[in-house]
Amino acid sequence: MMEQLTALLAQYGLALVFVNVFLVQAGAPVPAVPTLMVAGALAVGGRLSLPAIILVSVAASLLGDLIWYAAGRIYGLRVLQLLCRISISPDSCVRQTETRFSRWGAPSLIFAKFIPGFATVAPPLAGALRLKLTPFLGYSAISAALWSGLAAGAGMFFYSQIDWVLKRLEQMGGYALALVGAALALFIVAKWWERRRFFKALRMARISVGDLYRLMQDGHEPLVVDVRSASAREIDPRQIPGAITVDIENLDVHLAELPPDRDIILYCT
Repeated sequence: MMEQLTALLAQYGLALVFVNVFLVQAGAPVPAVPTLMVAGALAVGGRLSLPAIILVSVAASLLGDLIWYAAGRIYGLRVLQLLCRISISPDSCVRQTETRFSRWGAPSLIFAKFIPGFATVAPPLAGALRLKLTPFLGYSAISAALWSGLAAGAGMFFYSQIDWVLKRLEQMGGYALALVGAALALFIVAKWWERRRFFKALRMARISVGDLYRLMQDGHEPLVVDVRSASAREIDPRQIPGAITVDIENLDVHLAELPPDRDIILYCT
């Protein structure tokens, strides 16, 4: 069974690379680097072409990026909020991506594929910020080429080790497929559990909109602090009445200046 799978990978490797990379860029919780490394190892034996691997990866990546870019231009911040809800990785929440994008600008897209979470959130953020299509495609293509080229190159460098693993998997037969499936399932479960703990911690410190409104109406005068990034405020300039704006990078300094006798409520994207 595993021998047949290896033969299929050699025959349809480029198609599998395309689908895998596209799914990753679409936000699916599946890794693409192992596929690219195996494809690179197959390129050593002449069964695949390294330029073709990179070209297919760039095409698949740009297709996924364009979908999110268009969604960001049309729906703005709502797309980013959706991604933060459905993402299986808490580290891909919008906050970190906004900070990097605000600090480095459009060239930050070159490094997007190498930063967990950034690769998925950066395209819709670029669309929401109205980054022009030409630089977006250029930087995204460079990022995809570097990322896929390094992964496939690593597969070529570790060709002997990967070939040894593939042969062992072939000897295991059907058990190898079960092992690979179990490893993927374990990865997804681990990320889901991490996400669950992350949002549980958030819920412990949250206050609902209704509760905040009642506090204001009852005269408690809570101090509301807007810690959204500059790019987030640019996308959505609306603000809770009476809120003050602070830079979250220097939050400790700002909090020390706030009155200690009032409830302090922070809100972000």
